[in-house]
Amino acid sequence: MLIIPAIDLMDGKCVRLRQGKADDKVVYSDDPVGFALKWEAEGGGCLHIVDLDGAFTGKPAHTDVIAKIVKAVKIPVEVGGGIRTDADADKLLSIGVARVILGTRAFQDPDGIAVMTARHGRKIAVGIDARNGMVQVKGWVESTGLKAIDLAVKADCMGVGAIIYTDISKDGMLEGTNTAALSEVCRVVKCDVIASGGISSAADIRNINFLKHGNIYGAIVGKALYDGKVSMRELVDAAE
Repeated sequence: MLIIPAIDLMDGKCVRLRQGKADDKVVYSDDPVGFALKWEAEGGGCLHIVDLDGAFTGKPAHTDVIAKIVKAVKIPVEVGGGIRTDADADKLLSIGVARVILGTRAFQDPDGIAVMTARHGRKIAVGIDARNGMVQVKGWVESTGLKAIDLAVKADCMGVGAIIYTDISKDGMLEGTNTAALSEVCRVVKCDVIASGGISSAADIRNINFLKHGNIYGAIVGKALYDGKVSMRELVDAAE
């Protein structure tokens, strides 16, 4: 299982939000490339970049910054946030992004996702952001009434390479991940699953490993790393 540091971009800066709320943020740096290099040097196996402005407005807003990060690091970079069209995804993949993450579009246009996976294969991932088991979209501000588990099954059938599962109630709270919900997703799909939301310690990583699902690809860690609650080395050691 890979440890995947998160870089959330807003106004060109690295930030973290609590439970996805734009008005509850902490700014950590105005040098996203510097943080990308830091996390790579400390053992991150992949970078998870979220274009928060893109998520809220519906159109990628940090493509230039992301291009600089991709050029600077050697590890894979996955990107989500505001990717609503084929052109948006194509642009990010053309600059070297390893995987694009579709959230709102996966709910609104499932047939279109199947077309994209036919073109790009495992470079297409679906981000499932859930609150109380229900899918949230448009930067986590709109509930869909669709069960997260149902969207996971549908995405897997479309041929996506990975599902990034985030329990919004845990995100940014440093309370550990929702292993029960994560395990349920892993059981019903064959594609890779990436855990996200609330991971704050080596114990959380060990708890995910204890689930013993072979399709858990990695775990995304954000606030705990930025706040110094846990080191990358501790997380990597626990993952191994």
